Amino acid sequence: MNAPQDLSRLRSLAPWLPGRLAGHAPRIAVIGDVMLDGWFSGTTDRFCREAPAPVVDLVRRDYAPGGAANTAMNLQALGARVRLAGLVGEDEAGERLRQLLGAAGIDLGLLASQPGARTATKYRILASDQVLLRLDDGGKTVPPDAQDRLAAALPAWLADTDAVVVCDYGSGLLHGPVRDALAALAGGRLTVVDAHDPALWKALAPDVVTPNAQEAASLLGLRLGPDSDRAELLGSRGPDLLRAAGARAVVVTLDREGTVLLTEGGSHRTWARPATEKQASGAGDTFVACLTVARAAGLPLSTAADLAQNAADIVVRRAGTSVCTTLDLELHLTALADTALSPSELASRIAADRAAGKRIVLTNGCFDVLHRGHTRYLNQAKALGDVLVVALNGDASVTRLKGPGRPINPVHDRAGVIAALSCVDYVTVFDTDTPIPLIEALRPDIYAKGGDYSPEMLQETPVVRACGGTVRILDYVPDHSTSAVVQRIRAAQGQEGNPGAAARRPLSGPEEEAGARR
Repeated sequence: MNAPQDLSRLRSLAPWLPGRLAGHAPRIAVIGDVMLDGWFSGTTDRFCREAPAPVVDLVRRDYAPGGAANTAMNLQALGARVRLAGLVGEDEAGERLRQLLGAAGIDLGLLASQPGARTATKYRILASDQVLLRLDDGGKTVPPDAQDRLAAALPAWLADTDAVVVCDYGSGLLHGPVRDALAALAGGRLTVVDAHDPALWKALAPDVVTPNAQEAASLLGLRLGPDSDRAELLGSRGPDLLRAAGARAVVVTLDREGTVLLTEGGSHRTWARPATEKQASGAGDTFVACLTVARAAGLPLSTAADLAQNAADIVVRRAGTSVCTTLDLELHLTALADTALSPSELASRIAADRAAGKRIVLTNGCFDVLHRGHTRYLNQAKALGDVLVVALNGDASVTRLKGPGRPINPVHDRAGVIAALSCVDYVTVFDTDTPIPLIEALRPDIYAKGGDYSPEMLQETPVVRACGGTVRILDYVPDHSTSAVVQRIRAAQGQEGNPGAAARRPLSGPEEEAGARR
């Protein structure tokens, strides 16, 4: 993932988790359509007499907050101080939802109980880990006086918050007076909108909207075919999407294909890590929550998107409706720091990927202090094939290439940061002056390099071609080199006379193109 700019003391991304940043727990308000998720599992070995339908003998009933309530749960689990506004009925489901949310420590001051209303529920019936049926009930009727009361309470409720997340799934609660009140209070805080129709929220001028691919296509009046390259098609329409949503940034979620972040400054891709199919729900809520808390804590938007992708990757591996905690992320990212593969391990995995028909892309470099040029380049490399392998120069190799004082970060740290990028599949280390032995061993379909030279200038080119591969030269980003970053850090240290302060201060740059308004 896109690491924070200050990497001089970074061992892994774990110290940069949102809940740990400067000890600050962002105050985040969530307003929207809450629901209760139920997961009822059992066994089945017969059909009922009345119809050709399986009989399920229930063994277990599990409940979890869903919709906006799941977003709130994830925010709380990631270290934020959360308050939730919404509507439930005075029924068993509403009481259960309140208990679950209250036990997590969420402020429920504006979670109204409406007499006569039915709490929105989604109950799944499972047998042998297979969902047989989903029963949806409630949440269809919103009394007008509920909207008026909620709208009137919003000024005081939002007064001291760092961010607000709007979760509009179409119940109607947030339309009319509530939307007008939110628009009147817009500004001064990070605003994130997760809505089926983001165009309805243009008046808020949100910092970020998070439509899925179909919702983004609807904003543009497009129809996505089954064979559409959704990332390419929607990514090429960034300016149009920003105008249609009235937002500073749009993150289009693509399920198994990750996300595309679009801003006036360009685009950034995150890549989902493959997972075995499970009966999971709510990964989108986790993504929105992690993105929001990371931005509210001050991380650059592209960094926040990659961190959110990692959080979503964690929950899709779990059954049911679940949350990602700060500890979950810490363990996940710390594990990534130890994922540099040995040549034999890498060769085994590449052989399996090739047998599955996947195209292998190899690139290499020092990647000492990660910057925007690196992340843009690696995302371009990933787009060339299916599996991206990044080979890092060992520490001795970096010193030979770059001179005394380099690398800034030892290879374990560099491997951890690169492995955490969602576009990277495998990381390995080589100690030779060129990656030619590795090229001969892996025989990549594509060998990618970034720079302002041609394939004929590379001594690796003949070897790649002899192995049946091609060489691709990717975009060069001017003024974004590791040497330039190191020079700026050292210059700042000299000016301040305090190297520690300079090392802790994130460098400004293009990654802040959609910074939070605080």
